[in-house]
Amino acid sequence: MIKAFFVDFYGTLAHEDGKVVKQVSKIIYDTGKAESTSEIDSYWWREFQSIFNNAYGENFMTQRDVEIRSIERTVEHFQCPSDPKELAQMLFAQWVAPELFEDTKDFFEKSPLPIYVVSNIDTEDVKKAIAFNDLTPFAVFTSEDACSYKPRPELFELALRETGLSPDEVIHIGDSVSSDFRGASSVGIRALWLNRFEKPVPKGVECITSLTQAFDRL
Repeated sequence: MIKAFFVDFYGTLAHEDGKVVKQVSKIIYDTGKAESTSEIDSYWWREFQSIFNNAYGENFMTQRDVEIRSIERTVEHFQCPSDPKELAQMLFAQWVAPELFEDTKDFFEKSPLPIYVVSNIDTEDVKKAIAFNDLTPFAVFTSEDACSYKPRPELFELALRETGLSPDEVIHIGDSVSSDFRGASSVGIRALWLNRFEKPVPKGVECITSLTQAFDRL
């Protein structure tokens, strides 16, 4: 019997920072030495992923620190004179005051089950974002709490322990096939991929196109 929803935050309940990322890339392009903003985007993403994928356990770094480090490497690579911390602050401002997707409020208001936020973000940032948007999850579990990022199992395991729920009593919803669907599935939690933009669905992946469609899967 399903007793609760675990739900990702950015990209699922609230918009991610894509617009701000483009603004930062444009600043680096305008003041540094790159052939295109797409070249900057690709380099920055590779650096971010490299740091992110190694940030767990004793080597854990907060999302803010991961972001600053990746920007530092990017501005250095493209010989940009901008202050990495100032560029990062543009992202951080969006993290604490993101815009919700249109169906998020409806999902919270109509959910027949408790909703727990399980997010790859720093605790203070996501709690500020939740308060900014007047959402009321039963609890919030973050990568900072677990010293580990999805799709690694530690964050899901922490959420299960703290809620006292077993994997077969939870449905996890998220917009990432790798982090959310495969991460939750790896610990035995049934997962729904939130495929808002109707992308091709990988084999074996159960998907929904809006949050409230999850109610039909109970």
